[in-house]
Amino acid sequence: MVPLVEMSEIDGLHVDLSSGLEDVPVLFEELTRPTFQYSPDNVQGPGCTTDPSEVTLPGCSCRSQSCCSETCSCLRTHGRAYDDSGRLPDLSRTGGACSRPVFECNALCSCGDSCSNRVVQKGLQARLEVCSTQDRGWGVRALEEIPLGTFVCEYAGEVIDFVEARRRQLSQRADENNYIIAVREHAGAGSITETFVDPSRVGNVGRFLNHSCLPNLLMLPVRVHSVIPRLALFAARDIGAHEELTFDYSGGYSNQRPAERLCTERDSPAWGSRTDGPQRKACHCHASNCAGFLPLDLSVLN
Repeated sequence: MVPLVEMSEIDGLHVDLSSGLEDVPVLFEELTRPTFQYSPDNVQGPGCTTDPSEVTLPGCSCRSQSCCSETCSCLRTHGRAYDDSGRLPDLSRTGGACSRPVFECNALCSCGDSCSNRVVQKGLQARLEVCSTQDRGWGVRALEEIPLGTFVCEYAGEVIDFVEARRRQLSQRADENNYIIAVREHAGAGSITETFVDPSRVGNVGRFLNHSCLPNLLMLPVRVHSVIPRLALFAARDIGAHEELTFDYSGGYSNQRPAERLCTERDSPAWGSRTDGPQRKACHCHASNCAGFLPLDLSVLN
């Protein structure tokens, strides 16, 4: 269990929502703290048989500060996902890095901390602020420019199994927020891996991200030390300072679907009445291609 911590004051107006658990403070201006426990990383929840913090992947024997594709066993096995600056390649190109699994060097690797294949594991580096939006409850905005392909933050929370995800989903009221994401990965030959992450009780800044039908973030499963993926969010384009950060709850971007969100948006009124499952809610992203309603894809739970 992650302990509940008090927010630390930054400048008299803002507090650090992470209470020092992130290398970079997560600014928060409101007086009332949201009721959840902050954790920068995934934690083991009900039904999860593997501790996400346990090192279960093999490491490379590279002695250099940064691995190269010709000699690194990690890069030879899984391919290079990042460029020399630690960013994903141009996501506007079809068939980019998001079309294959991303594996970083891990705690068992001999390479240095400056290796370009160590990105998500370094944690939050961008300055972010959790703020109140006009019609979507909480949201997250960047306090600095973020270039295309840059890692922004994780969507961290409790890793749970299908049964627990189903139980939590069905026990929710129509006016409650649903934070559960179900990630389905196709490994070929009919093999499918599913991961369920719920940051409603234990989570990080990613839980405050809103949906957009035209998002500026892309979610990718990234494996570091464990076979359990981290749900990493990268800049899908150049992002300006003070711009709200969003991702597509259905996982859609450039015809890719790495993740499926199990509905709802921050504090949005329910559309219709809830009976035996969540109902679709109105989308307020104001994008030119807005679908009108938030994604609702429950096939992973049926």
